[in-house]
Amino acid sequence: MPDSPAPPTPADEHAVRVLLVDDHPVYRDGLAVLLRSLDGLDVVGTAADGLEAIAAADALRPDVIVMDVQMPRLDGIEATRRIAARHPAVGIVVLTMSEADETVFDAMRAGARGYLLKGAGPNDISRAVRAVAGGDAIFGPRIAARVAEFFARPPVAADAVAFPQLTAREREILELVAAGRSNGDIAEHLFLSPKTVRNNVSNIFAKLQVSGRAEAVIAARDAGLGRGGASTE
Repeated sequence: MPDSPAPPTPADEHAVRVLLVDDHPVYRDGLAVLLRSLDGLDVVGTAADGLEAIAAADALRPDVIVMDVQMPRLDGIEATRRIAARHPAVGIVVLTMSEADETVFDAMRAGARGYLLKGAGPNDISRAVRAVAGGDAIFGPRIAARVAEFFARPPVAADAVAFPQLTAREREILELVAAGRSNGDIAEHLFLSPKTVRNNVSNIFAKLQVSGRAEAVIAARDAGLGRGGASTE
């Protein structure tokens, strides 16, 4: 008769429960092994894309999710937004290759409380997970410098920004629409699902009060966006 499992130790009871989300299995599995080797961290599951991440968050209720951005089916930004809405107590740390300002701020707007680049060392990742689990926000040194630089810039007048009613993601998609890119091209370029792109394009049309793609392109090009692009549709 097999032995009964030993009761968890106090350290186990208080370990930070971590869900890892990354579409590269070698990186994901290696990070899981690394974090499991550290005291006070318990990797309770992994996911390969944003949709799997949402399902795993619902089922496992982790304390912290370490989330990649560029993934198939559903990207990490949208997955972060949905998980933060459903489980506001879950801390999300973005761990990605991208240090573009737009990606950083999209992640923050979506509800991420940490942002690290994939070159971060084990200690940095462990520290970020523990900090976010404790309710803090944390950024890697290069990202923190970007955030500080952004907020140190003089404010831009609202009328100097093209289409201030659009989100950063919607402006990015409008720029590509104005350049003549199809929804499929945009989805591939931004690592988004086609459905996400369609939803954003519909929101853009509604906010700009245009009847369709042609009017949106005219409005965008009048504002200086997407000049020189050739239509792909």
